[in-house]
Amino acid sequence: MARYVVRRDAGLYGYERALRRAGLGPVAGADEAGRGACAGPLVAAAVVLPDSPGRMIQGLKDSKLLSAAQRERAYAEIIAKAEAWSVVALGPGECDRLGMHVANIQALRRALLRLEVPPRYVLTDGFPVDGLGTPGLAVWKGDRVAACVAAASVIAKVTRDRIMTELAETYSDYAFEIHKGYCTPLHQSHLDEHGPCPEHRMRFDNVVRALEISRERRAAVTG
Repeated sequence: MARYVVRRDAGLYGYERALRRAGLGPVAGADEAGRGACAGPLVAAAVVLPDSPGRMIQGLKDSKLLSAAQRERAYAEIIAKAEAWSVVALGPGECDRLGMHVANIQALRRALLRLEVPPRYVLTDGFPVDGLGTPGLAVWKGDRVAACVAAASVIAKVTRDRIMTELAETYSDYAFEIHKGYCTPLHQSHLDEHGPCPEHRMRFDNVVRALEISRERRAAVTG
């Protein structure tokens, strides 16, 4: 059997080129956004990029290394050029019920299974995903070394940021449009002042503490 090695200088598309040479294309990448947030959904995306140098995504990187404007431009280009893409969101209630690790795997699996172009190989960021019926590899920092995973990270991040901006209109006390539900000092100050809203994840210790503070405050007023 032929052996294919991905060189360190192969670039962001190196994994996909090697897998296609081995007859394992199409290759899908999957990643999530919002795992560490204490409010809002967990969003996962999966992407199959085209096997054509002329359709490469310009300036593609891990979404965390791009500005908001760069992510929006990359998002539009990925949507236009991808052979297939999908995105799923798990709400805070489902995240609480499953626990974040299980929710993360569930979200990645659902996104991959929704692809209209079935992949023959799957690359995921950090965690292996079973139950796909397709071979795959969990790649450490996959969104920085594999183009399809980086593309998935952009789709997931942009989708989630848009959701959080919309939620800010409904829950205006929390400034979701600024911190996007992550555990920043600004978010915590609003959380401590107003208590949790339905978009908060009740498994997070800081949310539980804020709920207790809110209950104590109400008890003091009514008592």
